[in-house]
Amino acid sequence: MLRYLARASTLFLLALADLSGAAGQTVALPELIVEAPHEFPAHEARIRDLDPRRLEHAMQVVGLQQPGPAIRLTLAGEDATVAQNTPAWIAGFAYPNLGVAVLFPERSPTYPDSNFEDLLLHEVSHILTARAAGGRRVPRWLDEGIALFIGRPWQLEDRSRLTWAMLWERERPLSELEDRFNRDRPSASRAYAISGAFVHDLVRKRGPESAAAILSGVSLGLPFPEAFRRAIGVSLEQAEAYFWEYHSLWYRWVPILSSSMVLWISISLLALVAFRRRRAMDAAQMRMWEEQERLEAEARLSETEELPPDLLN
Repeated sequence: MLRYLARASTLFLLALADLSGAAGQTVALPELIVEAPHEFPAHEARIRDLDPRRLEHAMQVVGLQQPGPAIRLTLAGEDATVAQNTPAWIAGFAYPNLGVAVLFPERSPTYPDSNFEDLLLHEVSHILTARAAGGRRVPRWLDEGIALFIGRPWQLEDRSRLTWAMLWERERPLSELEDRFNRDRPSASRAYAISGAFVHDLVRKRGPESAAAILSGVSLGLPFPEAFRRAIGVSLEQAEAYFWEYHSLWYRWVPILSSSMVLWISISLLALVAFRRRRAMDAAQMRMWEEQERLEAEARLSETEELPPDLLN
């Protein structure tokens, strides 16, 4: 893979930004070093022009004050060995403990990422999450849920995908999602939707520092269930039960009924109804014309029969 790394350029130099958090402490932004072939200058520019506030937000979410060593971003072409060995629906991945993320610029980002910047932040967040956890393992669902929370805002698409995912997966422990992220594209999409929703629920109910508090406990060596309980105030099992209960059947159907897919289905059904009604009206009109022609023909025949014989010759 190294033969594809034509040059390295430092795009961020440990810029310092004062955050407006309660602690009022200074947070250093991650240093991003791009290693890429020459054919991706536009993507290098997009990394260089990334809004620093998005990196600040990522640091806040995971609870880091210092980002650690520079993060290396490898932009790999489709002819690279790493690309050929990676399923086509995966646009990027990270080696968190190595501080390396691999991105495939020629692949269109798919859910849960909307664009290249979202993909970039998603993979960088995996590295920052690992550092906030002190290199200790965190469940895949939390890691991906945090990455989704950092990478993009919660949207109608997420709610719609969550609905389908919950109808498919039913109520199951989050731990059972672990193998779904790498199984296939549909399974991964469902796992992302549920994990992202769970983290969004934590932030909504417990505050923006929720994920950081959990990762802090993990970094201290606490078993994950204990780190979760201390940070959130309830056990993981209780939080999962609340999550499944909160997303009731009514809540699940609302985004479906308002989704673009249902809108187009509704439009198609209305068009079909209108078409059938029009055909019925045309058929009725045709029958009326035929009846009118029949009556006119009978009238002409009747008039003919009533004429005197000398006028018929």
